[in-house]
Amino acid sequence: MLTVDVISFSYKKGYPSPAEGNGGGFVFDCRFLHNPGRYEQYKTLTGKDPEVIDFLQSDSNIDNALSSFWEIIDEAVAVYKSRDFTSLQVAFGCTGGQHRSVYAAEATARHILDKFPDVGVNLIHREQDK
Repeated sequence: MLTVDVISFSYKKGYPSPAEGNGGGFVFDCRFLHNPGRYEQYKTLTGKDPEVIDFLQSDSNIDNALSSFWEIIDEAVAVYKSRDFTSLQVAFGCTGGQHRSVYAAEATARHILDKFPDVGVNLIHREQDK
């Protein structure tokens, strides 16, 4: 069975380690999106909090970006499944690994599970899970 590791991370702390197995995957840079971390009311929150979610959905183009990212991810998942690969890594980075990348990873994990119910998903928030 294919398992997709979906990771959020901070570029300040470096790229995530490569996936096991075939070592394939993608890194998507979320730093071009409007950063809620620049505003005091969001500094202690993460991309899982409703206030940050509302900000990202209304004040950035994150959903358009995710649609583009998902075109690539969906194609890769389909091909990896057909080739009996067992692992794929999809990582989302932003400045602090707290807002934009967390939102993107959460949304992507749900997307993969909805579209590919026979694929396993590990959701990892590298900076938040410490």
